[in-house]
Amino acid sequence: MSIVLHPELVDEIDRGGDFNATECMNCGVCTAVCPLGIDALPRRLFHQVTLGMRDALLEQAETVYSCLLCGACEVNCPAGVHIAENVRGLRHYLNHTLYRL
Repeated sequence: MSIVLHPELVDEIDRGGDFNATECMNCGVCTAVCPLGIDALPRRLFHQVTLGMRDALLEQAETVYSCLLCGACEVNCPAGVHIAENVRGLRHYLNHTLYRL
């Protein structure tokens, strides 16, 4: 199984200039405070995006939409990543990619 990387993925998602997932330190605080206990969100998703793993992101669409956007992760993020806004950016990208809206 080969993985195709798309280095332009971050730029495609960052159309508005607010996607700061590259600042994620992958520390896991967001996962620890998530009321849903979703392991893949957000740090793994952000890592996949920064690496250009488009197919992996598309496979995680349900996970992206399961986020409550409550902001608990964002308030506790030591790197100041705008997690809720980044998830909104991912949703926007998925809407236009998967559903051609």
